[in-house]
Amino acid sequence: MARAFIGFGGNIGDTRQIITDAIVCLALRSELQILAKSCFYQSAPLEATGDDYINAVIEIETELTPYGLLHVCQVIEKEFGRERPYSNAPRTLDLDILSFEGVTQNETELMLPHPRMVERSFVLLPLLEIAPDFFLPNLGALKHYLPKVADQKIEKLPCRNCNCGEKAVYSPASH
Repeated sequence: MARAFIGFGGNIGDTRQIITDAIVCLALRSELQILAKSCFYQSAPLEATGDDYINAVIEIETELTPYGLLHVCQVIEKEFGRERPYSNAPRTLDLDILSFEGVTQNETELMLPHPRMVERSFVLLPLLEIAPDFFLPNLGALKHYLPKVADQKIEKLPCRNCNCGEKAVYSPASH
Protein backbone atom coordinates (compact mmCIF):
# COMPACT_ATOMS: atom_id res chain seq x y z
CA MET A 1 0.00 0.00 0.00
CA ALA A 2 1.25 3.46 -0.89
CA ARG A 3 0.20 6.74 0.66
CA ALA A 4 -0.95 9.48 -1.70
CA PHE A 5 -2.57 12.91 -1.52
CA ILE A 6 -5.24 14.09 -3.95
CA GLY A 7 -6.32 17.69 -4.44
CA PHE A 8 -9.93 18.50 -5.38
CA GLY A 9 -11.21 21.68 -6.94
CA GLY A 10 -14.02 23.14 -8.97
CA ASN A 11 -15.94 26.31 -9.67
CA ILE A 12 -19.05 25.24 -11.62
CA GLY A 13 -22.22 24.10 -9.86
CA ASP A 14 -22.57 23.08 -6.20
CA THR A 15 -18.87 22.42 -5.84
CA ARG A 16 -18.94 21.49 -2.15
CA GLN A 17 -21.48 18.78 -2.89
CA ILE A 18 -19.65 17.65 -6.03
CA ILE A 19 -16.37 17.28 -4.12
CA THR A 20 -18.14 15.47 -1.26
CA ASP A 21 -19.78 13.09 -3.73
CA ALA A 22 -16.48 12.51 -5.56
CA ILE A 23 -14.81 11.63 -2.25
CA VAL A 24 -17.61 9.14 -1.59
CA CYS A 25 -16.96 7.64 -5.05
CA LEU A 26 -13.32 7.15 -4.09
CA ALA A 27 -14.24 5.77 -0.65
CA LEU A 28 -16.33 3.06 -2.29
CA ARG A 29 -13.35 1.69 -4.24
CA SER A 30 -11.83 -1.41 -2.66
CA GLU A 31 -8.29 -0.63 -3.84
CA LEU A 32 -7.95 2.49 -1.71
CA GLN A 33 -8.78 3.77 1.74
CA ILE A 34 -9.29 7.41 2.66
CA LEU A 35 -7.30 8.33 5.75
CA ALA A 36 -8.00 12.05 6.14
CA LYS A 37 -9.93 14.90 4.51
CA SER A 38 -9.32 18.61 4.84
CA CYS A 39 -12.00 21.22 5.28
CA PHE A 40 -13.11 23.13 2.20
CA TYR A 41 -11.31 26.28 1.10
CA GLN A 42 -12.58 29.01 -1.21
CA SER A 43 -9.98 30.69 -3.39
CA ALA A 44 -9.84 33.20 -6.19
CA PRO A 45 -8.95 31.74 -9.60
CA LEU A 46 -5.19 31.56 -10.11
CA GLU A 47 -4.07 31.72 -13.74
CA ALA A 48 -7.71 30.99 -14.63
CA THR A 49 -11.05 32.68 -15.16
CA GLY A 50 -14.50 32.23 -13.68
CA ASP A 51 -15.94 32.19 -10.19
CA ASP A 52 -14.02 31.38 -7.03
CA TYR A 53 -12.93 27.78 -6.59
CA ILE A 54 -13.71 25.39 -3.77
CA ASN A 55 -10.78 23.13 -2.88
CA ALA A 56 -9.96 20.28 -0.52
CA VAL A 57 -7.28 17.60 -0.11
CA ILE A 58 -7.54 13.98 0.98
CA GLU A 59 -4.93 11.49 2.11
CA ILE A 60 -5.30 7.90 0.95
CA GLU A 61 -3.60 4.53 1.06
CA THR A 62 -3.86 2.61 -2.18
CA GLU A 63 -2.88 -0.59 -3.91
CA LEU A 64 -3.07 1.23 -7.26
CA THR A 65 -0.07 2.37 -9.26
CA PRO A 66 0.24 6.12 -9.89
CA TYR A 67 -1.22 5.64 -13.39
CA GLY A 68 -3.99 3.43 -12.00
CA LEU A 69 -4.90 6.20 -9.55
CA LEU A 70 -4.74 8.78 -12.35
CA HIS A 71 -7.18 6.69 -14.38
CA VAL A 72 -9.59 6.44 -11.43
CA CYS A 73 -9.39 10.21 -10.89
CA GLN A 74 -10.04 10.94 -14.57
CA VAL A 75 -13.04 8.58 -14.65
CA ILE A 76 -14.53 10.35 -11.61
CA GLU A 77 -13.91 13.78 -13.18
CA LYS A 78 -15.75 12.64 -16.30
CA GLU A 79 -18.64 11.22 -14.26
CA PHE A 80 -19.09 14.68 -12.74
CA GLY A 81 -19.12 16.45 -16.12
CA ARG A 82 -15.50 17.59 -16.39
CA GLU A 83 -14.76 19.12 -19.77
CA ARG A 84 -11.42 20.42 -20.99
CA PRO A 85 -12.22 23.03 -23.67
CA TYR A 86 -8.97 24.94 -22.97
CA SER A 87 -6.20 25.16 -20.40
CA ASN A 88 -7.37 26.29 -16.94
CA ALA A 89 -11.01 26.45 -18.03
CA PRO A 90 -13.69 26.61 -15.32
CA ARG A 91 -14.62 23.10 -14.22
CA THR A 92 -17.12 21.07 -12.28
CA LEU A 93 -14.38 18.91 -10.77
CA ASP A 94 -10.62 18.70 -10.96
CA LEU A 95 -8.67 15.92 -9.23
CA ASP A 96 -4.88 16.23 -9.01
CA ILE A 97 -2.54 13.64 -7.56
CA LEU A 98 -0.32 15.88 -5.45
CA SER A 99 2.10 13.21 -4.31
CA PHE A 100 2.43 9.45 -4.41
CA GLU A 101 4.68 7.84 -1.82
CA GLY A 102 8.10 6.95 -3.15
CA VAL A 103 7.42 8.17 -6.69
CA THR A 104 9.14 11.04 -8.45
CA GLN A 105 8.52 11.32 -12.17
CA ASN A 106 8.50 14.00 -14.79
CA GLU A 107 6.30 12.56 -17.52
CA THR A 108 3.88 14.57 -19.66
CA GLU A 109 0.80 12.66 -18.53
CA LEU A 110 1.68 12.53 -14.82
CA MET A 111 4.26 14.59 -12.95
CA LEU A 112 4.91 13.62 -9.33
CA PRO A 113 4.98 15.35 -7.02
CA HIS A 114 2.62 17.88 -8.61
CA PRO A 115 4.96 20.49 -10.11
CA ARG A 116 3.10 23.59 -8.90
CA MET A 117 1.82 22.46 -5.51
CA VAL A 118 4.18 24.76 -3.56
CA GLU A 119 3.02 27.77 -5.58
CA ARG A 120 -0.66 27.46 -4.66
CA SER A 121 -2.29 28.31 -1.37
CA PHE A 122 -5.35 26.25 -2.36
CA VAL A 123 -3.11 23.17 -2.29
CA LEU A 124 -0.78 24.01 0.57
CA LEU A 125 -3.36 25.07 3.17
CA PRO A 126 -5.65 22.03 2.95
CA LEU A 127 -2.68 19.67 2.56
CA LEU A 128 -0.92 21.06 5.61
CA GLU A 129 -4.19 20.96 7.56
CA ILE A 130 -4.19 17.14 7.36
CA ALA A 131 -0.41 16.64 7.16
CA PRO A 132 1.23 19.57 8.99
CA ASP A 133 4.74 18.12 8.75
CA PHE A 134 4.51 17.14 5.08
CA PHE A 135 8.00 16.85 3.61
CA LEU A 136 9.20 16.07 0.10
CA PRO A 137 12.84 15.10 -0.49
CA ASN A 138 13.51 17.63 -3.26
CA LEU A 139 11.39 20.43 -1.76
CA GLY A 140 11.72 20.07 2.00
CA ALA A 141 9.01 20.94 4.51
CA LEU A 142 6.01 22.34 2.63
CA LYS A 143 5.08 24.69 5.50
CA HIS A 144 8.12 26.77 4.56
CA TYR A 145 6.39 27.69 1.27
CA LEU A 146 3.41 29.37 2.97
CA PRO A 147 4.96 32.88 3.01
CA LYS A 148 5.39 32.67 -0.78
CA VAL A 149 1.63 32.22 -1.29
CA ALA A 150 0.45 34.59 1.44
CA ASP A 151 -0.80 37.13 -1.12
CA GLN A 152 -3.24 34.64 -2.72
CA LYS A 153 -6.88 35.14 -1.75
CA ILE A 154 -8.15 32.10 0.15
CA GLU A 155 -10.62 31.42 2.96
CA LYS A 156 -11.21 28.29 5.01
CA LEU A 157 -14.92 27.53 4.92
CA PRO A 158 -16.83 26.33 7.97
CA CYS A 159 -17.15 22.56 8.02
CA ARG A 160 -20.55 20.93 8.18
CA ASN A 161 -20.86 17.91 10.45
CA CYS A 162 -17.48 16.39 9.72
CA ASN A 163 -14.12 15.78 11.32
CA CYS A 164 -12.14 17.63 8.69
CA GLY A 165 -8.44 17.55 9.30
CA GLU A 166 -8.63 14.66 11.72
CA LYS A 167 -6.74 11.45 11.03
CA ALA A 168 -9.58 8.98 10.77
CA VAL A 169 -10.85 6.63 8.14
CA TYR A 170 -13.35 8.48 5.97
CA SER A 171 -16.92 7.29 6.23
CA PRO A 172 -19.39 8.30 3.50
CA ALA A 173 -22.12 8.47 6.18
CA SER A 174 -20.36 11.37 7.92
CA HIS A 175 -21.34 13.89 5.22
